[in-house]
Amino acid sequence: MALEKPSWLTIRPASTEKYSKIKERVRELGIHTVCVEAHCPNITECWSSGTATFMVLGDKCTRGCRFCAVSKAQHGISIDNEEPEKLATAVKEWGLDYVVVTSVCRDDLPDQGASHFAECITAIKRASGAIVEVLIPDFSGNIDCIKTIVQAKPDVVGHNIETVARLSPAVRDRRASYEQSLMVLKSVKEIDPKRYTKSAMMLGIGEREDEILAAMLDLRDAGVDFLAVGQYLQPASNGFYAEVKEYVHPDKFDYLKKRGLEMGFKYVAAGPFVRSSYMAGEHFISSVVGRH
Repeated sequence: MALEKPSWLTIRPASTEKYSKIKERVRELGIHTVCVEAHCPNITECWSSGTATFMVLGDKCTRGCRFCAVSKAQHGISIDNEEPEKLATAVKEWGLDYVVVTSVCRDDLPDQGASHFAECITAIKRASGAIVEVLIPDFSGNIDCIKTIVQAKPDVVGHNIETVARLSPAVRDRRASYEQSLMVLKSVKEIDPKRYTKSAMMLGIGEREDEILAAMLDLRDAGVDFLAVGQYLQPASNGFYAEVKEYVHPDKFDYLKKRGLEMGFKYVAAGPFVRSSYMAGEHFISSVVGRH
């Protein structure tokens, strides 16, 4: 039987004028956002303030993770060669000073889409002075793909570990792994020690507190600078997606934030609605840029 959602998990209504305008422009440009594809609960708040997380390389993912709402297929859609310039146009039109770019997994492409992803980063940086954060797939651990992304010089490179080591095989695609995700994050620092790195975890699928803290320590050992921790919400009750085992109380998120800062993360965003890109610019600027 499904758990009853507590009072602190009330989705914000999507009804602002700015939200509506951005939604229409996204449709006109033919670009994708993870805000829509992943059913993000913060879409109204973020879009109303003029920020969004763009999703490149199409809207079909070649991985079958049991927590993600993005559409899945054996082969992704054809690459839109104009996508880098479309993103640059959107960034300029919205006057963004902080941009997050992510992508679906594209195991069907020779370089898993790394070169196209890098072109998107370059186009945005050429068109604006925006800080660029990327949230990358694991590229099957291919170091050349990771280098391609890092050499495009995004300001922050994120890759999500998603969950604790014990639960990773049960909720992630078999081609992904806890160890491989740590390797990706560590490799970014080895390629460019000055590049900021970021990761995220979802709670509520059966993890124990000691496992959460162990995963946080593993991320610090991999050199990760920033951490986001949020509540897992089941995209649909159709037998495929992992079930919610617990709705984690806000006090627990506050505790984990405190422990994370004690471990040495430059910032920790933790709360029921926190996602990897939630308030990314505010956290980055206040914790890093604001220090200089």
